[in-house]
Amino acid sequence: MSMRTVSTTRLLSLVSLVCAAGIISVLLLQGHSSATERHATMSGVTTSHSSSPVPAASPSHSPAPAPSTPTPTPTPTPTQPTADAALRSAVAQADGAVSVAVTDLGTGQSLSYGGDGHAFATASIVKVDILATLLLQAQDQGTTLTETQQSLATTMIENSDNDSATALWNDIGQESGLNAANQKFGLTSTSGGTEGNWGLTTTTAADQLRLLRQVFTSDSLLSSTSRQYIQGLLGQVESDQRWGVSAAASGSDFAVKNGWLPRSATGLWVINSIGEVERDGHQLLIAVVSDGNISESGGISLVQSVAQAAAGSLGNG
Repeated sequence: MSMRTVSTTRLLSLVSLVCAAGIISVLLLQGHSSATERHATMSGVTTSHSSSPVPAASPSHSPAPAPSTPTPTPTPTPTQPTADAALRSAVAQADGAVSVAVTDLGTGQSLSYGGDGHAFATASIVKVDILATLLLQAQDQGTTLTETQQSLATTMIENSDNDSATALWNDIGQESGLNAANQKFGLTSTSGGTEGNWGLTTTTAADQLRLLRQVFTSDSLLSSTSRQYIQGLLGQVESDQRWGVSAAASGSDFAVKNGWLPRSATGLWVINSIGEVERDGHQLLIAVVSDGNISESGGISLVQSVAQAAAGSLGNG
């Protein structure tokens, strides 16, 4: 074999070796690239999972419901009675018109019946209103009644003396003074008599009941001293004037003021009675007003039977 042949052979072997080494390098590079891609892919999945927060596991129990607001229980109001058969029958006996208003200060029950829209002359029951007005004016002025006024008040209430009433009517400013006080007292249907005629003041049973509340309850513009003063006089009216709403009392514990007046134009009688009575352990305020009565005695009987029946209706309510 010649030297040229050997060199050629060696050259071919070297070329083959270089080619083989190149192929191996290429294969190694491809394997590294595939591993890198697989790692990148796995890294991408991991990154994706870590960037999305995992929601918290739901609790195993339901959340407690918000407390509900309790429905308020309405405060019951006293059942208001209506006129029963006895009261309707008593009112039906009237020769003219009659109206009654009564309230139980313990239970709060009240009843008014008859005389709708009718204005009744007060006669002498206005004397309670005159005294209440006098006392309110004294309170507002920071004064007290004079000895003369106290003497007049006593005879006006206990004996129903008309001259005493006229003197105190003038002291209060007559109808303007009475009307101003009644507006404060909450009397909406009472109007003072004009031209000195205090007995012709007009009113309703409901308004007289409002006046009695001023005299007998603490929900009043009158001081406790003023209220006790009027109550004391009403509890000592002379014996022949203790009729009227007192008929509804179950005993002798009552305070009353009555009014009676024959009308000159017709000869018919105005008969009224207002006051406070104790009936079977209950404190009642009662006002009965009437007109068109044929006689004084008939009017008194009417007022007493209506007062008794009204108190009975209240007890049955």
